[in-house]
Amino acid sequence: MTLSVRPAGPADAPALAEALVRNREHMRPWEPHRPETYYTADAQAARLSASGSRSWALAEDGRIIGLATLSGIALGPFRSAHLGYWVDGERTGRGLATRLVAHVCRAAREELGLHRVEAGTVIANAASQRVLLKSGFERFGTAPRYLHIDGAWRDHHLFQRILHDDPPPVA
Repeated sequence: MTLSVRPAGPADAPALAEALVRNREHMRPWEPHRPETYYTADAQAARLSASGSRSWALAEDGRIIGLATLSGIALGPFRSAHLGYWVDGERTGRGLATRLVAHVCRAAREELGLHRVEAGTVIANAASQRVLLKSGFERFGTAPRYLHIDGAWRDHHLFQRILHDDPPPVA
């Protein structure tokens, strides 16, 4: 078994759509309701091409088994982004999400020059909270009715990781 984490782009859309279909039920408690079109290669290509975000694929022997995305990337004095991630339901509990999150945090600092990464989890998602804590995130609050997940507004725990305290580059 060969694992890799690499930048994901529009060429990965068919494999990503297949992985999302395969994991639809696994991710249902943690995701918003999605239209059927979301699970298509065209929708995933558009998502992977979106400005203001960057994604990394977790692959096993070339097959996508997870994805992490930094969205809402803000530069200037804020230098922050929001992290979302998932790992194939058949591969949870093996440290793969922790490996993926660590890689993305390294890229956020070294490639994007970000100061901070934020993530939120549905309160019941203890596994994801463990991943974030193992990855150096700290919980900084709880947001009531934060996101519409699995058919209802759900409270979320909010986490952040400060990547460095260097000043932002002067424009």
